[in-house]
Amino acid sequence: MWRTRPVSETRRPTRSGIYPGTFDPITNGHVDIIHRAARILDRLVVGVAMNAGKGPLFPLEERVELVRAEAEIIARRTGTIIEVVPFEGLLVGFARDVGAEVIVRGLRAVTDFDYEFQMAGMNRRLDPEIELLFLMASEGNHFISSRFVKEIARLGGDISTFVPHLTRERTLARVRAPHQGE
Repeated sequence: MWRTRPVSETRRPTRSGIYPGTFDPITNGHVDIIHRAARILDRLVVGVAMNAGKGPLFPLEERVELVRAEAEIIARRTGTIIEVVPFEGLLVGFARDVGAEVIVRGLRAVTDFDYEFQMAGMNRRLDPEIELLFLMASEGNHFISSRFVKEIARLGGDISTFVPHLTRERTLARVRAPHQGE
């Protein structure tokens, strides 16, 4: 006769993943994906990409700080271990370095899918042992992008429904600062 152990006696291996991004700035869409990934994984590493080529509004250290502020809230709520670390270089290399078996990516629209599908193929070729997990943006967040948030803030629009409170305050201070970016 075939028997299974009760769930309380079953030891499940730890599932570890990464959620990479520039997070310039972190948006409510990013927070949503972090929260949903934390409900699936036992350990989540949020990798904040250096990516100076994008001309970030925030320096790397401040982006890490803003992501960490939101991740700590989610970690307490879900019981998931969430680490926030900067990285540069190949994504699969970063995944290997932190011991992640899964790369989490958020999808907002068909254009995201096309890009992510191509990246998934390349990453799969570089390391077939790392799985990709695509999470669709929640209905209220599918249109939010960091690029639009920065543009709306620079033009004096209200970004309060797009980003967490601390990020809103820091973004507005940064876009209002004289000679910002010099």
